[in-house]
Amino acid sequence: MNFVFFSPHFPASSGEFAIRLHEEGATVLGIGDAPYDSLSPRLQAALTEYYRVEQMENEDETLRATGYFTHKYGRIDRFESLNEYWLESDARMRTDFNIDGTKADFIDNLKHKSKMKDFFRQSGVDTVRFLKNPNRDSAAAFIAENGFPVVVKPDLGSGASHTYKLSDQAELDYFFHTSPADTEFIMEEFIDGIILTYDGLIDHDGIVRFHASHRFEQSIMKVVSDDDHLRYFCLKDVDAEVERAGRSILDAFGIRERFFHIELFKSHKDGRLIALEVNMRPPGAWMTDSINYAYEVDVYTKWANMVVHGGSGEPPAGHYYTGYASRKDRKHYVRSHEDLQHELGDALVRYDEIDEIFSRASGNRAYQFRADSLDGVRRIADLIQEEWT
Repeated sequence: MNFVFFSPHFPASSGEFAIRLHEEGATVLGIGDAPYDSLSPRLQAALTEYYRVEQMENEDETLRATGYFTHKYGRIDRFESLNEYWLESDARMRTDFNIDGTKADFIDNLKHKSKMKDFFRQSGVDTVRFLKNPNRDSAAAFIAENGFPVVVKPDLGSGASHTYKLSDQAELDYFFHTSPADTEFIMEEFIDGIILTYDGLIDHDGIVRFHASHRFEQSIMKVVSDDDHLRYFCLKDVDAEVERAGRSILDAFGIRERFFHIELFKSHKDGRLIALEVNMRPPGAWMTDSINYAYEVDVYTKWANMVVHGGSGEPPAGHYYTGYASRKDRKHYVRSHEDLQHELGDALVRYDEIDEIFSRASGNRAYQFRADSLDGVRRIADLIQEEWT
């Protein structure tokens, strides 16, 4: 298999996927803007060849690189970045070179939140009521029907950037006065609840070969707006209702041979599961490693094996609950890093600093840890994030 890996160096987890592809026997061909010497030795060893471009957003450069690889190595079997930012670039190269996978004529359905709603409806899973391209008049009508608060977010994009919760008319007026004119927004009803995810691997035949679920009890939007620390938990088991909803959404989108990350609200008001977003990529913020620690697997290898050799087997059972808890440099915590190491011992499985580009949402530094129960990982998160008052 000739596999072109777009941006194999960033984020760091991309390198792990590229390395596992090489270990499974693929010819891994990298395209990126980082100097070759800056790549880790392990990644260098996994890449048969690396083509450096000046700007990865420049489609002509990527076309030349892919054409060069095609001329030298023959037909390209896969072109992939595993990164939300590059989904459109990936799809255009697949279209131009007739490479297997999602093509340019479908990618908008995976990028635009408004287009996702049609597929959620086809799946039979409830979704949030929304308004595309709100103006003052249409927003007033939407709020008259659904009430405050409402959420506004860019129709195109991922994460919580430029996402706002508007609680009254003054905040709505301020949004219209200050929002960037070149960004298309959608307005959604506000759902008070937690986020549960359905994450995993679906093979070329549409069979789910691995799955897991994460629980977010904080609002990521509020974490970003308040510059707060973050916590979330990888669950030992996938709730049956979450699995049914997730598989229905996968069927509606018709996605094949992908890592998937589906976000669902669990409403505090009535307990409903409500589809929020679908992302056809690995989950971010250390969640791939959360899965590894909870299930005692190597999900990078599972993905690479599925791509190179095809899927096999049933999703395994989990062994632990794994938690993530970040810290912010601006906050003052009761326990030092050394205190936590001494107090938590083997329950701590990872500690590291976070790249600055991700720090607003994911913290400046973070811990991963695991326990036998959800209450157990909650208690550890409390210890890590307890502040001086």
